[in-house]
Amino acid sequence: MSFMKIATSALAITAATVTVAAAQGRDNVQIAGSSTVLPYANIVAEAFGENFDFPTPVVESGGSSAGLKRFCEGVGENTVDIANASRAIKDSEIETCNANGVTDIMEVRIGYDGIVFASQIDGPAFTAFTEDQWYKALAAELPVDGKMVANPNKTWADVDASLPAEDIMAFIPGTKHGTREVFEVKVIEAGCESSGNKEAIMAITADEDATMTACTAIRTDGASVDIDGDYTETLARIDANPNGVGVFGLSFYENNTDKLKVATMGGVAPSTETIASGDYPVSRPLFFYVKKQHIGVIPGLKEYTEFFVSDDMAGPDGPLAEYGLVSDPELAATQTAVADETTM
Repeated sequence: MSFMKIATSALAITAATVTVAAAQGRDNVQIAGSSTVLPYANIVAEAFGENFDFPTPVVESGGSSAGLKRFCEGVGENTVDIANASRAIKDSEIETCNANGVTDIMEVRIGYDGIVFASQIDGPAFTAFTEDQWYKALAAELPVDGKMVANPNKTWADVDASLPAEDIMAFIPGTKHGTREVFEVKVIEAGCESSGNKEAIMAITADEDATMTACTAIRTDGASVDIDGDYTETLARIDANPNGVGVFGLSFYENNTDKLKVATMGGVAPSTETIASGDYPVSRPLFFYVKKQHIGVIPGLKEYTEFFVSDDMAGPDGPLAEYGLVSDPELAATQTAVADETTM
């Protein structure tokens, strides 16, 4: 099937700023969740409404955790049909779903995205970072002489003399966002280990769980600011703070290169190519989760799901790739799983 009408209006969406109020009826597919997946879902929803005899799906943001919480509230027309997520669903969330009667869940991987570190285009020379630099900049406490002490680093140059001598001011995803978990694991925890501090903390705590908690605890003295909104809020903070550095999704950065410059991580520049190859260290798969029990009940739910992962939309030459999604090399397998309504 070819969807010829998607070329113009779907790509014209400024998806990062689009949220939709709750539908009046339940002839619409209802979707909530990740702000990272939001622009892709908006592009697909708009194209779906133009190409099918179903209403345009309702797409809301709020973060991966919030979307999955709503998804797992139960089965029925007063609950959402799909949860977008920039991380995999947790076992605890599956348990909550099951306890509330959501027993048949389809996991749909749509492709890949990277987490990038960007600053004002005319700001300080934040052009190259490593995971251990971010850990040393944002850790709540660091091991010093056999004790855990409050992070003494005030400037990036305190962290590493090769970095600008500017106050540390980082804008990172809030805890309800799936991006935060990826950031903690692939940047902060990885930096704790690569810097040798994880071993030093283990020697102090003698407890693996306590060591992990200490490694990923973020300072709360103002040097790091949680952003609970989407990337547009992070961009606004960067606009207002010339020395700030923000955490963004690759696609958002690529659509704002007139305002932002991006840094390498571990010597690798983020791009669709380096993410697809696995060379860029801070990348992650993107998902949405479908309530199979709503298929055949909510009009257009399966059709929307199949359309989303079609070659026309999620393929390497589709509009999602043009917006910044790294197409999944195993997209064909996903298409088959969706057609067969395969559950987790």
